[in-house]
Amino acid sequence: MGIRSPSQPSDADSISKEICHENGEPAAILDSYSAWLAKHPSALDTFDRMIAAAKGKKIVVFLDYDGTLSPIVEDPDKAFMSDTMRMAVHEVAHFFPTAIVSGRCLDKVSRFVQLKNVVYAGSHGMDISTPTGSLKQNNPKHETRTVDEQGNEVVHFQPAQEFLPQIQEMIQVLEEKIKTIKGATVEDNKFCISVHFRRVDEDDINTLQEIVNSIVEAYPNFRISGGKKVMEIRPCIDWDKGRALEYLLDTFGFNNASDFLPLYIGDDKTDEDAFKVIRHMGRGYPIIVSSVPRETKALYSLCDPDEVMSFLRRLARWKKSLGIP
Repeated sequence: MGIRSPSQPSDADSISKEICHENGEPAAILDSYSAWLAKHPSALDTFDRMIAAAKGKKIVVFLDYDGTLSPIVEDPDKAFMSDTMRMAVHEVAHFFPTAIVSGRCLDKVSRFVQLKNVVYAGSHGMDISTPTGSLKQNNPKHETRTVDEQGNEVVHFQPAQEFLPQIQEMIQVLEEKIKTIKGATVEDNKFCISVHFRRVDEDDINTLQEIVNSIVEAYPNFRISGGKKVMEIRPCIDWDKGRALEYLLDTFGFNNASDFLPLYIGDDKTDEDAFKVIRHMGRGYPIIVSSVPRETKALYSLCDPDEVMSFLRRLARWKKSLGIP
């Protein structure tokens, strides 16, 4: 079914050292990464075995954005994906149902990706737009229906709608309070808030965290989670990227099916919720993007966005070789 713990190919050590650690990492780090890679082998190296296990199944593709389709950059507003990556995603979406699941607000991630043949889920899955919506989550309180520029109906699923006034209030407070921290920025991702500190001096990070914690304490319905040089502030609701994956599978028509395999590629802690759901299903391919050892529920790995692009291209070539439109 594609979920059994994979074994490591014999040349994985040399590949990992050559690709992921080109800058002369110490031997101990290389050995540690190689040991981690034995448990989470490269999805490129194990591609043929993964595809063999997918015979007769329908692959459904889910992709994170930052750190997966685009590199992590100093300025989050400049996290642009390359044209070659865009073409790779477009080609995959031509052959497979494909969704982009990001912590960015839906409008922002759709502007970054600029593709019309994928479905978008922003705000860590709290803002989803699909043509049909989900039968399982058919809650009028959370769904609204609109018509796009082409006259097609669009269903917007937003389970955190009621928290918008508090989110906007908190953004104003955060922006005022962190003015004294050079390099700190507040990003409005509609149903969540990102406080970035990638450009903050190391000596100021603790102060920034204390300020953010003190502000969020005044809003008991919100919680803080960590990311890559970012603090994510989200409503305390039973919804995450894992629940979003289940919602999207339903909208793609796989709610009662047994002939599909979800393939999820992501690099962030919030992607672990999706990895857990796939593991619980007992089918599919949870793939983490990381060049360093880290705790994860993923079974496979890719080193960086370049490897993600290589994997997506290979996936599309395989499907195309079957002669199936």
